[in-house]
Amino acid sequence: MRHVRSIWNGAISFGLVSIPIKLVNATESHSVSFRQIHTEDGGRIRYRKVCELEDREVSGAEIGKGYEDADGTIIPITDDDLSHLPIPTARTIEIVAFVPADRIDPLQMDAAYYLAASGAPAAKPYVLLREALKRSNKVAIAKYALRGRERLGMLRVVGDAIAMHGLLWPDEVRAPEGVAPDLDVTVRDKELDLADALMDTLGEVDLADLHDEYQEALEEVIAAKASGEAPPETPAPAAGGKVLDLMAALESSVRAARASRGEPPSDAEAEVRPLPRKTPAAQKKTPAAKKTATAKKPAAKSAAKKTAKPTPKKTASRKRSA
Repeated sequence: MRHVRSIWNGAISFGLVSIPIKLVNATESHSVSFRQIHTEDGGRIRYRKVCELEDREVSGAEIGKGYEDADGTIIPITDDDLSHLPIPTARTIEIVAFVPADRIDPLQMDAAYYLAASGAPAAKPYVLLREALKRSNKVAIAKYALRGRERLGMLRVVGDAIAMHGLLWPDEVRAPEGVAPDLDVTVRDKELDLADALMDTLGEVDLADLHDEYQEALEEVIAAKASGEAPPETPAPAAGGKVLDLMAALESSVRAARASRGEPPSDAEAEVRPLPRKTPAAQKKTPAAKKTATAKKPAAKSAAKKTAKPTPKKTASRKRSA
């Protein structure tokens, strides 16, 4: 981290202990940035800062700060006005409390920084704070001022260093009202069992093995166009099957995940698999069979009538009656 330029110099206030530190960015962006150009001739499109009253371009030395009131009035605010604000954290990261890490809502986390000890005298108190955080299994909550405003931060140990996460103030986090479905949904135990099986099959992953595939493809396109070649074609997406219900989707997902890992299907899948539905062809066979059976019954009766001949006694009695 020695080659990284510090963005803020100050001290950590730990009770009566002061630890000189330098604030450096803990993250960096690898995304590809684009410039706006004129599509007809490829010329760069630039934005110029123009004064609305004089209708002319102004330099950075002529630009200051101003607050726009509700009626549109601009109230000028100078750097001298801001320097007189009663903020004790102007050059100090003031630790105000120590809390368990699970007390911090991840929604509050913002930018991340490393706190580097500034000079040899800062080494001993720096290591003291680091080891105290390790042994307590807690994080430090602090206030600090950066870029013209007071902020909230969380100090924690990362390796042998102390890192600070900028935190949003609690009133800056929106409540999740109206986000969850308002319908009455019932989840069956079998569906939960399949969801658990899918989670177990997917397992864990080392985050170091994940990479930005979109950026890699974008760099290939840029390299191809720079060398005058045709950009690579996008592979056609796999055709997805029609999902009949949630159970079928979960079962298919579990089977696909196990197949990708070379695992055979387990017996648990057969226990929760729904019974196969009758096909339309099978449903048509049943009425046809009934018709055939009913058609055969009258034929059998007529054949029996033809075969059975009246005995001579019955014929004689019928003649007498006549």
